[in-house]
Parts: sequence; structure tokens; C-alpha cells
Amino acid sequence: MPRTVDGNWISYGGTARIVLALVLVALVAAFVYAAARLRRPVRLPRPRETAMGIMVLAWLLAVAAFLVCFQAFVAALRQHHLLQGLPSNPITPLTSALVVVTFVAIPVFARSPGWPVRLVGGAIGAMAAPMLFEFPFDLIVMARTYPPIPPDPAAYRVLFFAPLFLVELATLSLLTFVPIVRVTRATLLSFALMLAVFAVWALYGFAYPATAMPYALNALSKIIAFVTAFTLFLPARGEASASHPAGAAGSPASRPSYQGVM
Repeated sequence: MPRTVDGNWISYGGTARIVLALVLVALVAAFVYAAARLRRPVRLPRPRETAMGIMVLAWLLAVAAFLVCFQAFVAALRQHHLLQGLPSNPITPLTSALVVVTFVAIPVFARSPGWPVRLVGGAIGAMAAPMLFEFPFDLIVMARTYPPIPPDPAAYRVLFFAPLFLVELATLSLLTFVPIVRVTRATLLSFALMLAVFAVWALYGFAYPATAMPYALNALSKIIAFVTAFTLFLPARGEASASHPAGAAGSPASRPSYQGVM
């Protein structure tokens, strides 16, 4: 299958798409195996207040660096008259809707009895959810972005993606601020399912979502990424009833060990 360009990156073709699909299938198997081996939910390590401040500062600096580099990237596109031919992003409305739904759903369904924790969790979860999609997605497409910017397309790719990866990792690190976040089997299996959809998408060349099938696979994988983030905030099976037994809702033993975000 020849490589085609119908969007912001060059689709995979021939052996490359098969190799990409096999790598993704191997990752799916690894996450399914990890889920099978997981005996109990894994609580993320809580940073101390000083570390939290440093992490927030790092996140702000990463966002600022990305905005500066993005402006330079766009200026280079404009200078070489490449900006006019770029297609619109058809998946943005779905992403925006999922962010809103996640921000509302986490406070409603989270296991914390305290609304401040729930609201902070909703905000951080809504920011982190798209990053679960974007990080592996960007690794797949970054070397194939289109159009190439002269005189050094590779340098401009680094200019765009290096700070973007920093933003993605820094945003995901904010999940450690929320004491109710835990990795469960559902989290690992959901992420594996997203990668499985990526593998099917790879068989179609991981093409830009300009046609029905790539758009559907893009949308489905993004929805699953948000579901993956949502599972981080849900109680494990039987936990809710075990932590609040009948007649003991106000007893010290039934109270959660976390009292706030900070």
C-alpha cells in the first residue's frame, strides 16, 4: 500500500503499517498481562507539598515553552507559505466534549466523599485524559508530520514535539496530586483496548481522520482514553460497600484515609 498524504501526517504503508500494528499488539499483550497479574489497585505515590510546587512550576514552564515553540513553528509554516494548505482538525469537537463530560463525571462518580477532592480530581482528570491518547499517538506520527519545513524538517519536528511531550508528561504527573487516584485492572485493560484500536488503525495506515474509517478509529480510541482516565477515580469492585458498612458510616474505621488534595 503506497503512503498517502491527506492531512497533517503521512500515512503508513506496506511493511511499515504491519510492523506498527505488530508493535501495538505486543503492547496490548503486555498491558493485558499486567492487568492479569495485578492483585490490588495501585495507589500513585503522593508528592510532598514542596514537590507539588515544583511539579506545578514545571508544568507551567512546559506549557509556556510549548506555546513559544508553537508560535515559532507556525511562523516557519507561514514563512514558507505552507500554512494555507493545512486541513482542519475534525476530531477537535469530540475532544472538547469529552473534556467537559470527564470534568463533570469524575466529581459525580468518584469515591471521595469530599467535594473539594472531587472537583480537583475532575479538573486534573479532564486535563490528563487526552494526554493518555496524545502521548502514544504523537510517538507514532511525529516522524511523519506533513508538510516538511525547510531547511531542516527534523529540527522543526523536534521544536514542536519536544515541548509537547514535556507538557503531556507534566500533565500526567499531576494525577499524583489526587489521593483517590489508583491504577486498577480496569485502567490497564482500558488502555490496552485503546492500543488495540490503534493497532487496527495501523492496518489502515494510521491515516489522517479525513475519511470514515480513520475518523471512526480515531474517535473510538480517544473515547477509550477518556474512559481509561475515568477508571482511575472509581472504587474497586466491592470497595464502596466494604469501606462504608451499614450502621458504621460515621465510625473512624469507615472514614477514608485521605482528607484533602494537599
